[in-house]
Amino acid sequence: MRAVIYCRVSTKDQVQNLSLPTQEKACIEYCHRHGYDVDRVFVEQGESAKTADRTKLKELLSFCRQNKGRIHAVIVYSLSRFAREKYDHHVLRAQLSTLQVTLRSATEPIDDSSAGKLMEGIIASMAQFDNDVRSERTVAGMKARLERGDWPFPPPLGFVAAKDATGAKITILDSQRAPLVAQAFELYSTGLYTKQQVLEIVRGSGLTGRSGRRLSPQTFSQLLRKPIYVGVLEVPKWDVRQPSNAQALVSREVFDRVQALLDGKQPMTAPRQRNNPDFPLRNFVRCGRCDRPLTASWSTGRNSRYAYYRCQNRACKSVNVRREDMERLFVDFLGQLQPKSEYLRLFGEIIIDVWKQKQEQAAVLHEAALRHVRELQERKQRLVEAFVYKREIDRVTYQEQLDKLNEEIALSEINERDTRIDELDVQAAVSHGEFLLINAPRLWMESSLEQKQRLQDVFFPRGVQFEDGAYRTAETSMIFLELEEISPQKEGLVALPGIEPGFED
Repeated sequence: MRAVIYCRVSTKDQVQNLSLPTQEKACIEYCHRHGYDVDRVFVEQGESAKTADRTKLKELLSFCRQNKGRIHAVIVYSLSRFAREKYDHHVLRAQLSTLQVTLRSATEPIDDSSAGKLMEGIIASMAQFDNDVRSERTVAGMKARLERGDWPFPPPLGFVAAKDATGAKITILDSQRAPLVAQAFELYSTGLYTKQQVLEIVRGSGLTGRSGRRLSPQTFSQLLRKPIYVGVLEVPKWDVRQPSNAQALVSREVFDRVQALLDGKQPMTAPRQRNNPDFPLRNFVRCGRCDRPLTASWSTGRNSRYAYYRCQNRACKSVNVRREDMERLFVDFLGQLQPKSEYLRLFGEIIIDVWKQKQEQAAVLHEAALRHVRELQERKQRLVEAFVYKREIDRVTYQEQLDKLNEEIALSEINERDTRIDELDVQAAVSHGEFLLINAPRLWMESSLEQKQRLQDVFFPRGVQFEDGAYRTAETSMIFLELEEISPQKEGLVALPGIEPGFED
């Protein structure tokens, strides 16, 4: 009789103590007493028994399946080490039974007798009961902390966990992120910026997620909704709303304005101002000194009205330019980006060549994927014939192999769809791009407001700055970067001096 041993601890801390060696020793001694030869030991480190998504458990089940008839028992230290949920226990137990493998506990009296099965059911239920009690105690402790004004969950962005003089856990402001979170609330509460604009501003100032990763729009949207920033702890599922002991990051007035804007109860001024056809560059161009987006408006003189773009930062005010001059300079700036027509034509030819190569590669990959799907389907057909007509295999083997083949076929069909070649008139797309680049100044002047804004975003993904009567940008469209990087060896038409005239990066 051969057996495998399964040991598990649920936390990383337990990995360091004697729990695993104790479990393994007791299981080995059990095997010696009952005449089992230990074939293999599976050790699960720091994974919960609440779920079957455990690495070593999966390996154990696979090992038993591959050695069906050779492995007779799985030995565990206790049933709680095997599963915490009663349903999970019986599902795993049934899976072992189909492999003709029984389950034994080194510390509990279970076997295949009526009394042993009853005891196993009782112990499995007790394991779930113990787990439920632990969960209830945990929730009760968290609710108690909430009622005391402490946040029991991981601290929201802008806060960090700490301990007070008595050693109790508390939540305090994060000196690095808290000012940036407060700035985000302040900016959005003005109604002058969209959520995306505010997110880009605070990202640029250094705001990241807790792990240092890039802050996502979804996380930022959730951040603006959390009452903890105004000093209120709220958990709707527990019907808890409690003043927080932690310092508030924003005022009630700012927080309420943000909620009203998010709920649509207060109109946003940013879209209306930004989409004013009189000022297509408003909020797109930024001040070169303070980096704040420029605003624009009409000023009334004695006998007429004048349109101006200006810096909205009262402490700066370095930009105050008439609309005609501002837009004329922008058109000139667009003209500076124009590449030579021969240079652009060469770039188009390279794009078409690369596209053809990718089409050829994609065709090869797609054909290979199709062949693999056909081969799997043929294997499935042969399997069915071997079982239904020739009776060459038993039902269990047939079902195992059929499940594997169905899984492989599903994955292969997904891969085949992914390799399909997109239909695209690349020549027409390149011609349109060439026309757009060569005629950018004229197109911008003749376009509608929406078209102008689209062109601005295409050519200058990060916007532009204006200072001392001149535009500059930190990043132009990828097309210009690629044009600059074409090597002279690939060019057979003209020398490659670059984009003329030069412009500031």
